[in-house]
Amino acid sequence: MKLPVKPSVSYREDLLRRLKDPKFAARYLSKCLEDDEATFLVALRDVAEAHGGIRRLAGKTHLNREHLFRMLSKSGNPHLHSLRQLVGAVGLKLALLPA
Repeated sequence: MKLPVKPSVSYREDLLRRLKDPKFAARYLSKCLEDDEATFLVALRDVAEAHGGIRRLAGKTHLNREHLFRMLSKSGNPHLHSLRQLVGAVGLKLALLPA
């Protein structure tokens, strides 16, 4: 007797689905920031993709799409103002906690 085979969900699809939840996205970004800045920027790009992609967020934040792509690359160096706009567009805010 053969059991029905459920199609598997890729890791990437599952991650993007979970990143739509602001609480999950905040924990994900916080953990990635603990690693290093490059990991954080790539993770923020994942969150951006989960929330409609760079093009949609560029319109929502009034930031240039090409600027966002550069900003979220591994070698990106975003200004605090741009970072706050992008984080706010996905329903999060920057905060500092005691070490």
